[in-house]
Amino acid sequence: MTPGAAIVAFSAAAALMTVTPGLDTALVLRTGAVEGPRRAGLAAAGVCLGTILWGAAVGFGLGALLAASRLAYDLLTWAGAAYLAWLGLNLILRPRGGFEAAGPSARARGPGGWLWKGLLNNLLNPKAGVFYVSFLPQFVPPGVPVAGFCILLGAIHALMGALWFASLIAATRPIVQALRRPALIRWLDRATGGLFLGFGLRLALDRR
Repeated sequence: MTPGAAIVAFSAAAALMTVTPGLDTALVLRTGAVEGPRRAGLAAAGVCLGTILWGAAVGFGLGALLAASRLAYDLLTWAGAAYLAWLGLNLILRPRGGFEAAGPSARARGPGGWLWKGLLNNLLNPKAGVFYVSFLPQFVPPGVPVAGFCILLGAIHALMGALWFASLIAATRPIVQALRRPALIRWLDRATGGLFLGFGLRLALDRR
């Protein structure tokens, strides 16, 4: 497989993964609808940065560790499950009554807080790591610098994610006015918290 053919094949697979609904999509949609497009864009940027870091991790050898070590996989799984449970419980127990309410999501520490939230959402999801560990090496042709090529593939996936998230954020704008009702915002926070708890439980119980 030539480098060009590998990029085309990976892009097709990555596009399918990008549009498949998952935890990152839920985070960006919820943030765009309730917190606004700027904060959703920062969260999406964090998710995309996490994608690039996963590609770099595979290229520099962390992927081999996760593939070979059940302990490493389990530690990452439990860290991700605990983080999701923390997010979910905060949203369920302390939902906000409006856009500017001081709920858990509103206390992100400036722009970096939203970027960090998106980054953690991606990095503490072992499913993303398993995808890269098991999938990315298949698209590295012989004779190319492994680390550099893996980072390139990760960057391609991140670019696809950025375009997808931008379309999702734009789609939320027509319904922003409807979401200004306090009861609806509290319901959305609790529903999202339940979704996060469900993902956390699934991660905690899932085993290879």
